[in-house]
Amino acid sequence: MKILIIEDDRSIAELERDYLIAAGFRCELAFDGESGLEKAMKGDYDLIIIDIMLPRLDGFSVCEELRKAKDVPVIFLSARSEDVDKIKGLGLGADDYIAKPFSPSEMVARVKAHTARYKALKSGGEKRSQELNIKGLTIDKDSRRVFAGKNEIILTVKEYDLLLFLLENPNIVFSKDRLFDRVWGMDAIGDSSTVTVHVQRVRDKLEKYTDEKFIETVWGAGYRFAR
Repeated sequence: MKILIIEDDRSIAELERDYLIAAGFRCELAFDGESGLEKAMKGDYDLIIIDIMLPRLDGFSVCEELRKAKDVPVIFLSARSEDVDKIKGLGLGADDYIAKPFSPSEMVARVKAHTARYKALKSGGEKRSQELNIKGLTIDKDSRRVFAGKNEIILTVKEYDLLLFLLENPNIVFSKDRLFDRVWGMDAIGDSSTVTVHVQRVRDKLEKYTDEKFIETVWGAGYRFAR
């Protein structure tokens, strides 16, 4: 598996690279946002690690542009540890956020977890094509693609999983904790606050192409797919 590291501090980038290579990954490095984004868009990577404070183009902008075209797992690794930065990073489509200083072994563990889950999701599924059509929304389970009319809605792995889970369990209210356990897995790294961020991201993407309110908030209880 191949990892792209976008980090302007060469010593940190090389440390990340060395630990990942020791764990069996192949790695490429980029030392500024523009060259990192160019590599990310042109290359075929299994995961991308992005620092936030980058020259030429900051990490948030790199992630935002990347998410318009690809659903590869993204981990932010940054000295900016404030909650607002974590929420913004997740809101832009990142799958995880690690604050510096970090444990290299924890970083490797998170990379392994995300790449394994992504690989399993991409290679799994039914042999025959399965397509769901609900209120103008089309979900092709075989290719893991979502359409509103002729417009494809680009979702990350977790955004797609969340939407599909709610869609396949209509009118049932799920708490944030239960959604986190069911969609992310009980052994996932993180907490249920990421559910709120992902729900809002899915809503924003769906509402660009349709006026339907697919995911409802049940105040004090959780979320449900209205069907």
